[in-house]
Amino acid sequence: MAGDVATAEPKAKKGGLRRPKRRVSIRIDMTPMVDIAFLLLIFFMVTTVFRKPQAMEVNLPPEGAKVEVPESNVMTLFVEPPRDFHYRMGTGPLATTEMEDLRELFEESARLNPELIILVKVSRDATYETMVDIMDELELANMSRFSLIPLTDEDVQSLEAAS
Repeated sequence: MAGDVATAEPKAKKGGLRRPKRRVSIRIDMTPMVDIAFLLLIFFMVTTVFRKPQAMEVNLPPEGAKVEVPESNVMTLFVEPPRDFHYRMGTGPLATTEMEDLRELFEESARLNPELIILVKVSRDATYETMVDIMDELELANMSRFSLIPLTDEDVQSLEAAS
């Protein structure tokens, strides 16, 4: 019976070299981690507050429509590059203003004349950013009646003559 005892060591092969132990591969189940990742993703998607896109509604008049407006109810804002702003109330004299003062100008003019319409004449050389900033100021001043048109050569000449 002494020869029947099992030993923990493998028997040596001829030549005295032992066979290296075979590595057992470790398998990690990734299913719970994927579940947690998707749960977190769904949680953040559901609880995130999405910002509403900021867009200004622009109503275009029908083609060929003509609207008669008294000139006393019109403020004309001339925009020249880089950021030069001139305005005129009706047929009054031309005045200069800055971007920072536009909202106050719009609010004061609308308070004095509730029927005010603002005509913004923008030079084709002015930046798009300037036009968007003006539209933002109009929106912040609660001005809903305004028009955007390009600055004509006649307007440029009248601005140069007034300067």
